[in-house]
Amino acid sequence: MKNLWVILLAILLFSCGEKLLDKPEDLIPKDKMINILRDITILNSARSISVTVFHDQKIDPTTFVLSKYEVDSLQFVISDRYYASLPNEYEAMYVEVEKQLEQKEEYVSEAKKIKDSLELERKLKQSKKMKEKLKKSMDSLP
Repeated sequence: MKNLWVILLAILLFSCGEKLLDKPEDLIPKDKMINILRDITILNSARSISVTVFHDQKIDPTTFVLSKYEVDSLQFVISDRYYASLPNEYEAMYVEVEKQLEQKEEYVSEAKKIKDSLELERKLKQSKKMKEKLKKSMDSLP
């Protein structure tokens, strides 16, 4: 009886690890899929901020990104479904997307700080020049 329980438990465990979908022939590689998901996320966020710009320019973020990576929509849907059938792998992909987005956000934030400091420096130089001109013009008055 004890052996029967061990066999049933083993069968149960192995049946839980069964794949839901077979790997498609034209599966998008995981690293490329992560890049696609990242870019779609970025463009969808931009679209939510500037709806009219995307509408006026007739830009669909998903179509734009898929053409950038030379992937058709069917291949993307099939690959997305396959990866979604592997929850741990799919979650790991989205964790990587989130990590890359955070890195991009840090990069943009640093670039903005540098731009702002350069702009401030430029304004300070202009201000000094104006003060010098005013001082010279005041000195030249009789």
